[in-house]
Amino acid sequence: MNVPTMAEMMAQGKQPEVLFWVGCAGSFDDRAKKITKAFVKILNKAEVDFAVLGAEESCTGDPAKRAGNEFLFQMQAMTNIEVMNAYEIKKIVTACPHCFNTLKNEYPELGGQYEVMHHTEFLKSLLDQGRITIEGGLYKGKRITFHDPCYLGRANEVYEAPRELIRKLEVELIEMKRCKSNGLCCGAGGAQMFKESESGNKDINVERTEDAVEVKPDIIATGCPFCNTMMTDGIKSKEKEGAIEVLDIVELIVNAQDL
Repeated sequence: MNVPTMAEMMAQGKQPEVLFWVGCAGSFDDRAKKITKAFVKILNKAEVDFAVLGAEESCTGDPAKRAGNEFLFQMQAMTNIEVMNAYEIKKIVTACPHCFNTLKNEYPELGGQYEVMHHTEFLKSLLDQGRITIEGGLYKGKRITFHDPCYLGRANEVYEAPRELIRKLEVELIEMKRCKSNGLCCGAGGAQMFKESESGNKDINVERTEDAVEVKPDIIATGCPFCNTMMTDGIKSKEKEGAIEVLDIVELIVNAQDL
């Protein structure tokens, strides 16, 4: 796969169109790596001039901040901002809404001023510019429901870009009762991803999975690696692995186009 780093670009005297911020999940989690690879396939297919930071990329600090460690967050953020400002980064795209929200809304006050896009917004812009095409293919006629990530939906009001991409696949997009501004968290946000569940009679990801199962989808589409993990675990707890797939929107596009 063709994935240039900023250091390599700089050595050639080039500045990419966009920095792809991979994020911790997309870099280290085996399931999320598949989402990263799918997105890179689309970027290469669309001939987008992009680069990653590679080993120079550190955690945005989102989990530390949500867990209450503001000091650690600022340390991590300042490290990243120094690196990106040194490379004169202007535009960032990421497949993780947690990174998206932090880079977009919390880095500016620390000196990190960038145009930040979620990967669904970026793909929608490529589609509008005619740089990519999306066809139904493999998923034509399938029932798909979309789970709104909290940091994409309610925190940043990005609701239509992911849905427009899904509709292009010529599928039946069915909404859960709790969706868009009334969506329900998968249970991973606020650094909850990294701790055991607290006492109660039901895990929140199971509650959210039940919302999805209720509309009888073939596929639950996600736009966040955390949500993907939580919904996948929820499907396993309901023993529905054989009936319902959990896939990121970029995976749907790549599989449908057979890239």
